[in-house]
Amino acid sequence: MAQSPLQKWIKEGYTTIPVMLLKYYKKLNLNETESMLLIQLHSFIDKGNHFPTPDEIAERMTLTSSECLKIIQKLIKKNLLEINNGEEEIKTEHYSLEPLWNCILNVAGQEQFQQTVEQTMAMQTDLYSMFEQEFGRPLSPLECETLAMWIDQDEHTPEIVKSALREAVISEKLNFRYIDRILFEWKKKGIKSPEDAKKQGEQFRKPKSQPDNPHEPAPFYNWLEN
Repeated sequence: MAQSPLQKWIKEGYTTIPVMLLKYYKKLNLNETESMLLIQLHSFIDKGNHFPTPDEIAERMTLTSSECLKIIQKLIKKNLLEINNGEEEIKTEHYSLEPLWNCILNVAGQEQFQQTVEQTMAMQTDLYSMFEQEFGRPLSPLECETLAMWIDQDEHTPEIVKSALREAVISEKLNFRYIDRILFEWKKKGIKSPEDAKKQGEQFRKPKSQPDNPHEPAPFYNWLEN
């Protein structure tokens, strides 16, 4: 009994095309034809044919066998494809897409690193703007250097530095020495999140006993006297 088209389709199975290849082939300087040939190679390998001939590849593409061979050679020169020898007694050649996957991972890693750098720069720019807004003036070169040291050397996050600035504003002691002391105390106590910093500040500002005048404001905690 002859197989129906649907049965043939199911019997052929499926090949999963890596999304990372579709996403990054342009950044690898691959055109659509080269990318499709790599996808075809991936399909052949996935089905157990690890060394398809140029003729076999050309049957699936709008290219001649000679054109397929030229693209394969080009991909090998670009270090995106390898031809390896098998480990069996009878040496057999096979294509390896491992160089392609490694290049994609490198490009993806560089992109992620660049995004992290851009996010960090944006957060630091926002931090400087917040300080200048609270101080009501541009920061001096020494203050800018101190701010940078809190981030780079002391490894405080921009969020925790903002929290220390807010604490200084609430305590009405808006100066870098006071903020530096707050950050020192928080680091010593292991406080790393804005939420914990807020709880710590509220805890220190709680009055030790009920004041005689209930309308009297609660005393502020002086971090410099700690």
